[in-house]
Amino acid sequence: MAIIALAGFSLLAGLNAGLLRLGVWAPVDSDRLADIHGPVMVLGFMGTLISLERAQALRHALAYLAPALLGLGSLTLLVGAPISLGKLLLFDGGLAFFVLTIALWRRAPLGLVAAQVLGALFTALFAGLWLVAEIAPLLPLLAAFLVITIAAERAELAQLTMGKRAIPLLLALGSVLGVAAVVSLFLPDLGARAVGLILIVIAAWLFRDDVGRRMIRTDGLRRYNAASLLAGNLWLAVAGAVWLIGGQPTSSGAYDAVIHGTFLGFGMAMIMAHAPIIFPAVIGRPLPYRKAMWVPLTLLNVGMALRLSGGLAGIHLLYRTGGVITVLAILTFAVTVVVSVVRA
Repeated sequence: MAIIALAGFSLLAGLNAGLLRLGVWAPVDSDRLADIHGPVMVLGFMGTLISLERAQALRHALAYLAPALLGLGSLTLLVGAPISLGKLLLFDGGLAFFVLTIALWRRAPLGLVAAQVLGALFTALFAGLWLVAEIAPLLPLLAAFLVITIAAERAELAQLTMGKRAIPLLLALGSVLGVAAVVSLFLPDLGARAVGLILIVIAAWLFRDDVGRRMIRTDGLRRYNAASLLAGNLWLAVAGAVWLIGGQPTSSGAYDAVIHGTFLGFGMAMIMAHAPIIFPAVIGRPLPYRKAMWVPLTLLNVGMALRLSGGLAGIHLLYRTGGVITVLAILTFAVTVVVSVVRA
């Protein structure tokens, strides 16, 4: 629960930083928060929860070092300690997460677990390079971590429907995405276009073979889950298309589209989809599906549509409005989860 609290603190601070970057009122006014918005949300919040779920699977005390270090690294960045210390703790957390996935692979040497190892590798690679480089050129590495990890989660949860070829295809696409992300460090335009192309292919694969298209015609949790999956795949494809067409983003609209299409549209939609399924194993409490979960999901997608269209078209009011709606969507989702757990 302490580790979950760290992730929750990172989430709230990241949302505050998001409001600052939008140029609207936020509870805490800080230039420092605005500068570290991305790593706090992706590593401090998402990375902590993902590595915590993997630590729960390993069931070894040392495994909890990974989420603890990621959470503490994010906290250190937020409370005003030296930036280098927070970055170093995140790097340590990334390395611990990588070692954790290797331990899982040694226990079960399967292709699916190997994909999780690959995703964790890019966590450590991004955090390590962030010690000596700016964030912007490293974004494809962070995208590789999130996309490979979530795609592996989908392949694990939908093995029966995705077929025997799902795992080899996952490993092949994940490996190519990883190579493209590394190439982007040396050849930014070529690497970014390659990353965009692979993201589109991954989104198309998940759209075709995952359970979303089959379950959208059902009801209850399955329909909610399907809608979240389909929406996430759509935003991943949009981010990939912007990367593919424009190469390394140079305009603020394109930069915002690739970042938030990947980490917010895709990443948060997938977290919403998995919450009733995976969160109970992480928090040790039931999280039943409730109709109220449709509210944050709807807000997220409306906000994403306004934000990306406004950013790409240069309509600042539309972009800002969409950004504020996405922040409200995540806050509403957090409140819904807490209320559902307490009521259960």
